Amino acid sequence: MLAWLYGSSTKPPIFLRFRSSKTFIIVVVASAVFTDIFAYGIVVPVFPFALTERANIAEDQVQRWVSIFLAVYGAALLVASPVCGWLADRMKSRQMSFLLGLLALGGSTALLCAGRSIGEFAAGRVLQGVSAAVVWTTGLALLVDTVGPEEIGAAMGYVGLAMSLAVLLAPLLGGVVFAKAGYYAVYAMTFGLIVLDLVLRFAMIEPESKPSSVMRQQPSNAAEAAIPTNAPTAVQRVVAQLPPMVFLFGSRRILAALWATTMQSSLLTSFDSTLPLFVKNTFRWDSIGAGLIFLPVVLASFFGPLVGMLADKYGPRWLATAGFILACPFLVLLRLVEENSINHKVMLCAFLAFIGIGLTLALVPLMAEISYAVNAKAKRRPPGFFGKNGAYAQAYGLFNMAWAAGSMIGPLLAGLVVEARGWGTATLILGVVSILTALPTAFWTGGSIIKLRKMRKANSSDSIDVDGTRPPA
Repeated sequence: MLAWLYGSSTKPPIFLRFRSSKTFIIVVVASAVFTDIFAYGIVVPVFPFALTERANIAEDQVQRWVSIFLAVYGAALLVASPVCGWLADRMKSRQMSFLLGLLALGGSTALLCAGRSIGEFAAGRVLQGVSAAVVWTTGLALLVDTVGPEEIGAAMGYVGLAMSLAVLLAPLLGGVVFAKAGYYAVYAMTFGLIVLDLVLRFAMIEPESKPSSVMRQQPSNAAEAAIPTNAPTAVQRVVAQLPPMVFLFGSRRILAALWATTMQSSLLTSFDSTLPLFVKNTFRWDSIGAGLIFLPVVLASFFGPLVGMLADKYGPRWLATAGFILACPFLVLLRLVEENSINHKVMLCAFLAFIGIGLTLALVPLMAEISYAVNAKAKRRPPGFFGKNGAYAQAYGLFNMAWAAGSMIGPLLAGLVVEARGWGTATLILGVVSILTALPTAFWTGGSIIKLRKMRKANSSDSIDVDGTRPPA
């Protein structure tokens, strides 16, 4: 059986070309992302009801606990991401860590399904965060390994589409199934999806390790080439132990992308803790309505692959900047929705649709910008600097950390502000966050805009480091 599936010394695996193709690997990674987000989002409309019915939480405490559990997930993702990224770049196969991540997801789903206490729900969210760390660091690095950094924008578009479909379908199906079939039927869907994802991950055959040309190296350690050959042996040993992730923090371009990612995540996840309760209290909607209200936000994600191709062709700077600028006024205008009327329901859906367009314009280019920035960084470093497998998994570990920080800030900030100052104040703050994020995005995404202009004037790309750091003397 295993020889038939994985091959032997004399026979190749069955369907080798298809199972190791770019298309199939994109499908596998997109499916993994879909499953991860689906398991995260399916409890969004169910959780407020589950907390009161299963954990005996008082109605007036539900908003606080919903925000806390979302933040627990973000904290686990924040802590686990750099570790998973470092391990993924050091492991021989990315497929093994991919499978371990699915094991963590199965455990988290079981805990959330069977949980009847605050501790069990919290443990489930922690495991869910660890699973997400594995999926995003390993999966996105696998994509770069497979398609190359030059085409990563288009591939990220499909990943963004899968993520948005999960964001849409998870709360929608969660709300409908919970209302019609009950609590356990909701988690039965998740377990079924995990089994399907398991089949795909086993079926995938990882291509031969082929980091981009600027990543190929001879030394086995990432940082050995970063110091002169006449440096003291003690210094050599210390520097050699530093992971490439440490050196990525020296790029202002990468830091700007991480900041924008944090704010993007804050804006998106703020709706998880506020929108279901807002429509429940304002429009008297049940769990089905709480799931359906996410539909306008994610419809724009169907254009994600197109946005990714545009980012590959024209660069990510102005697409991401335009996204944050577009989202700002419509986030602020959400404060106008305050009555249980048809007009206000239509207004809410329209505003959410424009916010979804803005967030899609920002999300896909930012995901691709991480690999663009790492590639630019590698071009200006000696061979061997980023190790045998490059630093893509560690870079996406940083991306995950940024996203996790946002997923902690967004639900807590929005939830606490809604509780203390109301819906209008919360939406105003979100709008201000969006427009302020557009400024560093415009300046640093794709490289310092000032240095790019100097390059064009001087027509000398060798003397200036577009990555945002000066080349070593």
